[in-house]
Amino acid sequence: MPEDFQRDFTKDETWRVFRIVSEFVEGIEELSGVGPCVSIFGSARLPKSHKYYRKTRSLAKRLVREGFNIITGAGPGLMEAANRGAQDAGGLSIGLNIDLPYEQEPNPYVDKLITFRYFFVRKVMFVRHSIAFIIMPGGFGTMDELFESLTLIQTHKIKPFPVILIGTDFWKEMIDWVSHHMIRFKTIAPEDTNYLRLVDSTDEAVEHIMNFCAENPDFCKINKMVPGQNNKKGK
Repeated sequence: MPEDFQRDFTKDETWRVFRIVSEFVEGIEELSGVGPCVSIFGSARLPKSHKYYRKTRSLAKRLVREGFNIITGAGPGLMEAANRGAQDAGGLSIGLNIDLPYEQEPNPYVDKLITFRYFFVRKVMFVRHSIAFIIMPGGFGTMDELFESLTLIQTHKIKPFPVILIGTDFWKEMIDWVSHHMIRFKTIAPEDTNYLRLVDSTDEAVEHIMNFCAENPDFCKINKMVPGQNNKKGK
């Protein structure tokens, strides 16, 4: 074949689509049957000595004892704390790792590890297999997961589920900005703030999730995504 006509099929856009599809298939197959899970997001940079490391580990243990498995991004810091807490309590500790230019080694407390190349595929797996999101203090990646979930709920692409921020000392100023500045400029509706819950204690977080599941037992057992259909209010 003439050199001009040769292609690097690994970089061709068409073949990239197949790779994306294969990631979706792998993720869905690997996570099938894992049961109800709570995803915990947070900074990769906070050390074991930090109060939020201890709080995250404790929270994961509590959630496992209530019957939930734990999903994280598989990294260090607060992700490690959540996976560690899940193992402490004998639950399934799941890590959805991401392939980055600078290698992110998965933490040693993951039972089931899946590594993704594409962020958007990984995000789908978090949403698809979680009955609640716990948002600990974190950076841009944590904020990305937070606002992705809020956008999906606000636009009725998924059914509402608990999105819980933990740590008033970290989140209060952002919540105030959302609650006042964005509403004042009418870029969101006042009721949009109802999608968030800000708490300080692990007891409050667990209680909120348990109350939600008591009121929505089927939701906490089945896939909440409805492909190809908007979940309009009242349906």
